Amino acid sequence: MRDTVDRQRRAFWLKYLHQWHWISSAVCLIALVLFAGTGFTLNHAGSIEAAPKVEHRKATLPADVLATLAASGKSAPLPAPVRDWIDTRMHLSLAAKDADWSDDEVYLALPRPGGDAWLSIQRDSGEVEYEVTDRGWISYLNDLHKGRNTGAVWSWFIDIFALACLIFAITGLFLLKMHAAQRGATWPMVALGLVLPLVLVLLFIH
Repeated sequence: MRDTVDRQRRAFWLKYLHQWHWISSAVCLIALVLFAGTGFTLNHAGSIEAAPKVEHRKATLPADVLATLAASGKSAPLPAPVRDWIDTRMHLSLAAKDADWSDDEVYLALPRPGGDAWLSIQRDSGEVEYEVTDRGWISYLNDLHKGRNTGAVWSWFIDIFALACLIFAITGLFLLKMHAAQRGATWPMVALGLVLPLVLVLLFIH
């Protein structure tokens, strides 16, 4: 009777551990490949050459739109008429984020994954200058890996991905435990995965 109960309990846990293991692996599979690949490119960033592409755009605000800019105070987003005009004239969509205001200039930093950008407006003449730098798709993927200038939505995705990886690893550990009796190399391999990076840290990282 006792053996029957133990087998039923084991079957129950095996069923649900396998279920959560494959679900979490499916959720994090593609992202895990992305993060593993960009881990390699980040580790060899000095050996991967990049040729940044820089683009300049210039325009001048009309007087009526410039007037709305002059009426604005410091530490505020660009006025909506200015953002709308820039969107229409320069094909550049600007978020309502705070700009750096001075007596003669309004400066808006526009960092992005895989590059950088900025926009400045002269408050007296209305001259608008925009510069964008593109460092290529490898730099873009590297910045996704680091969560650099990616916004709140991608940050939430990284958190969810990390949680899925934890579930994948923890359920895998329990499955290893339940199958360890039939696989003698299980715990030596797990121990190797723990000891190897620890030894490398102690010996080669100071």
